[in-house]
Amino acid sequence: MSELRVVIADDHHVFRMGLHRLLDSVPGISVVAEAADTPGAVAAAREHDPDVAIIDLHMPGGGGVDATEQIRRHGLRTRVLVLTMHSEHVMVRQAVRAGARGYLLKDAEPDEIIRAVRAVHADQAIFDAAVADRMLAALTETGPANPFPQLTEREFDVLARLAAGQSNQAIAARIGISLKTVQNHVSNVLLKLGVADRAQAVAKARDAGVHRPG
Repeated sequence: MSELRVVIADDHHVFRMGLHRLLDSVPGISVVAEAADTPGAVAAAREHDPDVAIIDLHMPGGGGVDATEQIRRHGLRTRVLVLTMHSEHVMVRQAVRAGARGYLLKDAEPDEIIRAVRAVHADQAIFDAAVADRMLAALTETGPANPFPQLTEREFDVLARLAAGQSNQAIAARIGISLKTVQNHVSNVLLKLGVADRAQAVAKARDAGVHRPG
């Protein structure tokens, strides 16, 4: 049986080191690279072609959802297991929609993490019991209809939150991405909608019935 190859992406060095040691102690599993931010996570996945990438949601350079989206966009075979402190419904939904196959909290027992890595490698979906209800909601919730097909799902999410009155800082905190990434999404939204500023974008969104409470 071939070795299961793993990349770990987490901005906390001590946690990353402990997880590395745990996985390397398991026969048949090998950690091939570590990363401390989103660009590093994507670069490691592209360079090493791992079976599984274990990714935290809050990292510099965009966050774990962006890393997951980029891994999928590059057509990599890597399966993503989110390992995070955050159990909020919105975080689960964003991770699932980005392509994550598993979602665990960092207080999971070592054997749970090992089992999750193997399950995700086998293309099974696995979720922490504490977020099971949020996972079901993420799979079944359709959210508001998107009347702007030129926008990506993330760009539409940002637009909807702007229309609901959220600031860039609030959006960044709510969906687990950096402020700079939110600003980039807002710029893309303005360009694609052909408007001059966020006020015009919000007006256009509200005219189309777009809103996203909470």
